[in-house]
Amino acid sequence: MFDAVTAYNGIASGFNRLSEARHPYLEQVENCIIREAPKSAPSMLDVGSGDGRRATRIAEACGVQRLVLLEPSAAMRGLAATGAETWEMRAEELGGVHDQFDVVTCLWNVLGHVDSGARRAEVVGHFSRLLRPGGMLFMDVNHRYNASEYGMPFTLLRLLKDTLQPDERNGDVTASWCIDGVTWATNGHVFTDKEIRSLVQGAGLKIRQRFVIDYSTGLMRQRSYEGNLLYCVVKEDITSLRL
Repeated sequence: MFDAVTAYNGIASGFNRLSEARHPYLEQVENCIIREAPKSAPSMLDVGSGDGRRATRIAEACGVQRLVLLEPSAAMRGLAATGAETWEMRAEELGGVHDQFDVVTCLWNVLGHVDSGARRAEVVGHFSRLLRPGGMLFMDVNHRYNASEYGMPFTLLRLLKDTLQPDERNGDVTASWCIDGVTWATNGHVFTDKEIRSLVQGAGLKIRQRFVIDYSTGLMRQRSYEGNLLYCVVKEDITSLRL
């Protein structure tokens, strides 16, 4: 078992192959964000950028003027386009940042690599603080009750355990990838809709829309147990609300 940053250093050489294997899903997430995000936004922060390609595509499609890539893995940063504005830090370290963004993205279950519920709440709080009033946050997470991916029997067992023994740690899992014959494993977390709503509300944000996306095919679904979850979250402008 490796620290998340160490694991991502290890899988960097095969990251493009991992992304291609989930291309339909990743592309659908990007398309949803491009449709919902404000156009010609002055700034965007992408948290856990990996190789930076997805954030760059979204920023270019939306006409974002300033894109900041946050990526703690040196090997992953090495894959990013030369000249990109990059912050070499973890999401948990955003408390020391004093900046403002119109869009914040945290994609492909990056939030699941934050190692406790309390720290995840802090991170979403950082997102809220860094968003300008009227700004938008986009997060997609691995859904704990995604029966299409995990199978109905296993999903029902998870639901039963959450009902009888509610504990945030019920969502803790091991994430692993095999790259060139080497297995890299790290801690992860898979979420319920209730968890995300609690995190968002606790940060003073509001969910505008939730999308359910099939993790294998990338197709949009109606029922939450049919896919992973993408959230479009807004920071309401209190001044305009008062008017």
